[in-house]
Amino acid sequence: MKILTRTLLFCLLSLTAALAMAQNEAVSVQQIALNNFVVKENLLKNNKIAIIAADINDKPIETFNGTFQFSINGFQQELKFNDGVAVPAQPIDKSTFLYLRHENEAGTHGKLYYVYKKGDNLSPYKISWLFLILVPLAIIVLATLFKKFIIIGGIILVAFLIFNSKNGLGIPTFFDTVVDGLKGLF
Repeated sequence: MKILTRTLLFCLLSLTAALAMAQNEAVSVQQIALNNFVVKENLLKNNKIAIIAADINDKPIETFNGTFQFSINGFQQELKFNDGVAVPAQPIDKSTFLYLRHENEAGTHGKLYYVYKKGDNLSPYKISWLFLILVPLAIIVLATLFKKFIIIGGIILVAFLIFNSKNGLGIPTFFDTVVDGLKGLF
């Protein structure tokens, strides 16, 4: 009887330990999912940006570690996060648009930034997909409402498109940003 009791107790403890380990593995898998990130200037001021893992409210997650695949302006790159921060290897030599995309089980997470470079300082500004749609649309609407300004509106629209393409925002990136924004609505 004692042997049977000990065997049952051993099996129960083993089963409990196995379930606890399975729960810990499930929690650790959930914790390493990268669903949001922000871009800041690297603290070393070496003309590089820092990609910071963040929660839904854009607050940094300092306990985030791991290696993740990113697409930076269409180029695949593996980024290693240490304490919530990853730094891509390429320095930024002039002001440019920067499209970052990460895909995981929860979906695709893409963001468009305009990185303004002045001297040795980098200032990243997040560009909303709404801005990409509303500015050209507003120019077209104003130009059609005021017939005298059709030529001026056309010139402004062409200048807007030239500025975007000169700084790295091509038509595919434009549409990728808009599609990612629309996916975020649903």
